[in-house]
Amino acid sequence: MNFPTIRPVILCGGSGTRLWPLSRTFHPKQFIKLESGTLFGATVKRAAGVPGAGKPIVVCNENHRFFAASLLQELGVAAEILLEPLARNTAPAIALAALAAREAGEDSLLLVLPSDHIIAPDEALYAAVAAAAAAAGSGSLVTFGVTPTRPETGYGYIRRGAAAGQGVFRVERFVEKPDREEADRLLADDGYTWNSGMFLFRASAFLEELSRHAPGIHDACGKAWDGRSQDLDFTRVGREHFAASPADSIDYAVMERTRAACVVPLTADWNDLGSWKAFHEVSLRDEQGNARVGDVVALDAANCYLHSTHRLVAALGVKDLVVVETADAVLVADWSRTQEVKQLLASIAQAGRSEADTHLTVYRPWGCYESLSAGDRFQVKRIVVNPGKVLSLQFHHHRSEHWVVVRGTARITVGDEARLLGEDQSTYIPLGSVHRLENPGRIPLEIIEVQTGAYLGEDDIVRLHDSYGRKGELPVEVLKNRNSG
Repeated sequence: MNFPTIRPVILCGGSGTRLWPLSRTFHPKQFIKLESGTLFGATVKRAAGVPGAGKPIVVCNENHRFFAASLLQELGVAAEILLEPLARNTAPAIALAALAAREAGEDSLLLVLPSDHIIAPDEALYAAVAAAAAAAGSGSLVTFGVTPTRPETGYGYIRRGAAAGQGVFRVERFVEKPDREEADRLLADDGYTWNSGMFLFRASAFLEELSRHAPGIHDACGKAWDGRSQDLDFTRVGREHFAASPADSIDYAVMERTRAACVVPLTADWNDLGSWKAFHEVSLRDEQGNARVGDVVALDAANCYLHSTHRLVAALGVKDLVVVETADAVLVADWSRTQEVKQLLASIAQAGRSEADTHLTVYRPWGCYESLSAGDRFQVKRIVVNPGKVLSLQFHHHRSEHWVVVRGTARITVGDEARLLGEDQSTYIPLGSVHRLENPGRIPLEIIEVQTGAYLGEDDIVRLHDSYGRKGELPVEVLKNRNSG
C-alpha cells in the first residue's frame, strides 16, 4: 500500500518554565546550547531521518523565530516556519500545521514531534512510525506510547485496548499524571504506556476530528490561517483570530474524545526533559548519585543535580537538592518540590523581575549581547555580531554610545559617514545620531559598548530600517527629515 508523504511537524513554542533559571521565556530549553547541541536541532535531524520524510513544518512562537531559522540554516534543512503570535497550546499549533499541509495540495501524514525530547535510538521511532503508517493512512489518529521503565508521576499514561492492526492498538483510555501509588500499579500492568505527546495522522483526519470535538479551535485557526501573510521566510497568521482560539492541548481537545485514537508502543530511551529531575536522570552521575554540570565541586553530597554556567558551585554535606547557577540567578530546590518551579517562576514574574524572561545574554538575529555592568546613567555591554550580519539602522532619544572593537572588523555608519574599524579602535555615537553596525568579515565581530544617558532601556531604539523585518521601523521620509548629525 502506498502512503502519502510524511511531513514532520516540529512544535517548538513551549517555554520550559519548570527548567528556570536555565530556560527563560525568550530563550526556552529547546534552543539552549547543551553539550550535545540544542534539543531543537536534535529533533530536526531526527525528523530528517524518517524514511520518506518531506519538508518539515516548524511551528514556533514569533519571539523565537530567529533561533529556529538560524539553527535550520546551520543544519542545511529547508522548512516551512509558521509563527504563533501567542501561546495557545498544542491543539491550535497542530491545527496551523494541518492547514499548511492542506494548502500544499496533498493530504500528507503529519508526524508531530515536540522539539524538547530525547529519544534513543532514533531507529526505534522510525520503526514505530512504519508500524503506524497504515492505520494513520486509513484515518486513525495514532499516538506513540513509550514502554514505561519506572513508576513515573510526571507523565500521563495510555491504556491500550484491542488490536487494530500489526503493532497498532485502540486507545482504551488516557490517564492523568498519577500519584506514586497509582504509578506503581500502572507500571505493574503491561497494558499501560507513557503518553509521549508524539502523533501520526492525515492532515484531513485531524482537522475533521478537531472540527467535531473542538469547533472553537478549528474555526479560530481557520480564520487565522486565512488572514496569514509572509514575513521574510516566515508565515504569520492573523493575530486577532488566533488569540480567540481556546488554549488547549491535543489530548484534551481531540485525543480523549475521538473514536479514531490508536496507540503504537515505542520501546526506547525517552525523556521529555520537562523538569530538573528529568535532567538528572539523563546525566552522568558519580558514585553518590550526583549529576555535575560545569564547574562543580561536591564533598559528602548525595543524589543532587548541580549545574554551573558561569562560576564555581561548591556543595558540602547536602542531599536531594537541585542547584542551578546562571549569570543572574541561582535556583536551590528540594527534589520533592521541583515540579513547583513553575509556581516559583510565576511569583518572580509577578514581581516584575526581568530574570523571569531573559538572560543577561540576549540573542538577536544578528548575534547576541551580554550586559556586563550597569549603574546610574551608564551600562556596559559586550556585543557579538556574526559574520555578514548587520544591526538595524537606528537612533536613540536618551542615550549616547561608545564602541570599542576588541575582535574582528566593524563597518560603522554614523549619519552620512561610513568607515571601517579594526581591533583596538573606537568610535562615539552622539545622542540622536542615526547609526548602524555591520560585520563585513569572516569571523565574529566583538565590541564593548558603553552607554550613557538618562534612560538606557532596550525600548529606546527607533529603527529606520531593519533587515529582519522587526517592528519599530519608521518610514523613509522620517529618515530624510532627520538631522544626520
